[in-house]
Amino acid sequence: MLSISNLSKTYSNGVQALRDVSLDIPRGMFGLLGPNGAGKSTLMRTIATLQDPDGGSITLDGLDVLRQKDEVRKVLGYLPQEFGIYPRISAEVMLDHFALLKGITNDRERKEVVQALLHQTNLWDVRRRNLGTYSGGMRQRFGIAQALLGNPKLVIVDEPTAGLDPQERNRFLNLLSEIGENVVIILSTHIVEDVSDLCSRMAIISQGRVLLTGEPQKVIDTLRGRIWQKAIDKSELPDYQARYEVISTRLFAGRTVLHVHSLENPGTGFEPVDSDLEDVYFHTLRQADPKVAAKAA
Repeated sequence: MLSISNLSKTYSNGVQALRDVSLDIPRGMFGLLGPNGAGKSTLMRTIATLQDPDGGSITLDGLDVLRQKDEVRKVLGYLPQEFGIYPRISAEVMLDHFALLKGITNDRERKEVVQALLHQTNLWDVRRRNLGTYSGGMRQRFGIAQALLGNPKLVIVDEPTAGLDPQERNRFLNLLSEIGENVVIILSTHIVEDVSDLCSRMAIISQGRVLLTGEPQKVIDTLRGRIWQKAIDKSELPDYQARYEVISTRLFAGRTVLHVHSLENPGTGFEPVDSDLEDVYFHTLRQADPKVAAKAA
């Protein structure tokens, strides 16, 4: 169990990135949803012992994350949003080097660990290729391989599927799902579908505050029967936004499709639709701050 209590962080430029964030995160996949600038990366870096908060506490199975950093790093795997690689070194050699840095000094044990992780991340056949020749998805899988060194209790992945094609995204998410059966995995993302597909619990964060926590299906059920859809001309959008609680819009076949939150039928032309996590996400953001929700949509 990872427990976060009243975590706060304000940067020197005055930006308040975290505002009394409290979360209890059990073993399994936990999704952290939020728009860009919500504070997700700040929270991830703080949990990963890379920066200190102004106040609050974090514990991981009895370890004080903020005071016992060296002990925490022994049981932590971290895949940041952007991580550097040595393009002219093979995945096998690089992973062996990381394993040595992680404290796996026995040559035979290290070789077995490296081979097992290359198989697990489906990189065995390309293990001798230089990392500079890898696709985006292959690099992400290599990133997970290095994050899994040392059998971590906690794995943090920050925006891991951004820029991946659908096939690589599915392969990567399936890999995360398999890993998440035994450890705490925090998946920080702004892609709603990643969370709805994989995570047993989730939170929505915006402007440094936790707005909602729960199980994806249960929070989706709170909007059951309250989401209505209608296709309109783009020119009509300002009028509908003034009259209804429009939570999201999208273009389809040259028309603008609205999703509106309402306890009853909003009027002619609206049809009920099944709510999903995207509706929950935009509705939650809109309740907190309509301007943030408009940018996210």
